Amino acid sequence: MQDNLSLTFAALADPTRRAMLARLSKGTANVSDLAKPFLKDMSLPAVTKHLKVLEKAGLITKTKEAQWRPCQLNGVPLKDVSNWMEQYRVFWEESFDRLEQYLKTVTSKKKAKGKTHGRKK
Repeated sequence: MQDNLSLTFAALADPTRRAMLARLSKGTANVSDLAKPFLKDMSLPAVTKHLKVLEKAGLITKTKEAQWRPCQLNGVPLKDVSNWMEQYRVFWEESFDRLEQYLKTVTSKKKAKGKTHGRKK
């Protein structure tokens, strides 16, 4: 059994699915509207498989209204990804801060060395 975060990352790994999510971020769309930009490169069953992956990951919800299948973005899994990534953002910011401090000390030592070597006795 996969955890939710793994399902989300697997769903986000594909550019077609990310494009579908981008479209849904603008509002609800039915399956045929979501499929339209991709039909020149893939079949409708392939588009449907992409939607199923997004649905399984909880990134979209699909309902049934007569013959329409409206899809809607569900942001909860994206928030979970954001929360998970936050710890790494903090790590990198702290690493860059330490690097900045180190570079300041190296630069100031070089400047100090240059001043002492440039003096005449």
